[in-house]
Amino acid sequence: MAESLERIVESPDPERLATGFEFTEGPLWHPNGYLLFVDIRRSLIHSLVPGAQPEIFREDSGRSNGLTFDLDGRLIICEMENRRVSRMEPDGSYVSIAERWQGKRLHRPNDVVCHSGGSIYFSNPGFSLEADERDFDFNSVHRIAPDGTVTAVITDLETPNGLAFSPDEGILYVANTREAMYIAAYDVQADGSVANGRVFADMSSDETEGVPDGMKIDEEGRVYCTGPGGCWVFDASGSKLGTIRLPEIPSNCAWGGPDYKTMFFTARTSVYTLRMKTGGIRPPGIG
Repeated sequence: MAESLERIVESPDPERLATGFEFTEGPLWHPNGYLLFVDIRRSLIHSLVPGAQPEIFREDSGRSNGLTFDLDGRLIICEMENRRVSRMEPDGSYVSIAERWQGKRLHRPNDVVCHSGGSIYFSNPGFSLEADERDFDFNSVHRIAPDGTVTAVITDLETPNGLAFSPDEGILYVANTREAMYIAAYDVQADGSVANGRVFADMSSDETEGVPDGMKIDEEGRVYCTGPGGCWVFDASGSKLGTIRLPEIPSNCAWGGPDYKTMFFTARTSVYTLRMKTGGIRPPGIG
């Protein structure tokens, strides 16, 4: 492990918590003490108490991917196959909160984050759709305003995927997965729009497995982005500190545990964990 990562990572080696899945994604720590994650190809959402066996949380989940909480602690879900963003209600039912933009059907919502102002941002790549299945011809990041209005806030990225906010929520980071591989950064405006798009970090690599995908941020503003060969770690200026290597290529990561110093990784057929020396940023609805 790179010397700079030794100052960040506490665990000597990753611990595998569960395995036997087809393709894990969407990790999210629940404040009741368990991890939620998806098995995309089986269209399942699982729950996992560390040290116990995983359980099915939701079946037929529409090939769910990214998960987060809104300000009221309700689960928000990107349902790729159903081409919508949904919300789990207190009674266990699911309602759609975004299916269309300007009357056009969404592509395949992929990842999602909530802002402390109540807005929900989600990536909407369409690379897995045939041309005749797409209602508009660009990939995007959209915002669901607190009043439910859906707007397109980013339309200039080839394949937007993972999303994360800086600790002060002034910057929205977006992983660009296909074509050029990099993390973009945008300044979040008072009205919920974003501006000043630029490349935060280049993630091009000679590694043959992995692409820029899920992202999380720690309390010191470091950016953790799963990518070629493992999870890449950058300081707040965009300088790479190193790559966290796991037994399998990770697709996403999430902070959790009682002190939010445990990093959970969804990695192909398994879920892994590492203890970190710096805590992570919690979703704003989970104080």
